[in-house]
Amino acid sequence: MKATIITLLCLLLSYGVTAKERLEVYEDYDLGTEIMAMTTVKIDPNMSDIYLAGLRASWVKAVKIQKELGFIKDWKIYASDLSVSGDFNMLLIVTFDNAADLEPNQKKYAAFMKKWSEEDEKQANKISAKYPEVRTLTGEYRMREILLK
Repeated sequence: MKATIITLLCLLLSYGVTAKERLEVYEDYDLGTEIMAMTTVKIDPNMSDIYLAGLRASWVKAVKIQKELGFIKDWKIYASDLSVSGDFNMLLIVTFDNAADLEPNQKKYAAFMKKWSEEDEKQANKISAKYPEVRTLTGEYRMREILLK
């Protein structure tokens, strides 16, 4: 037993001596090109279903159009099983193939607006005006995968 502990300590010490203190991009890891835009949301207790109903008629409708047009790769909604823990309990995620897809683009805007009617806009505005009654946005993030070598 004593020999096993000494062996483990020696291995840990040798790892600490040989391990790099700092990794270098493109040498030790690569950056993925896919971008995930994430919004963290704190839903008030017992309001998740109400918020989801609003999202379906507004945000979800918009991201479905964007995906259909090929402007985004995917979208997802994640909800915590522990709805009253932490700073947020829901994630809204939109995945883009690359950072260029985030740039303003007049042709993409026109194509989206052709499918997003004035009635859709009115409905989305009406719904989103009530969101502060059921939720608080707690953060927005753009995440990129780190690919360790």
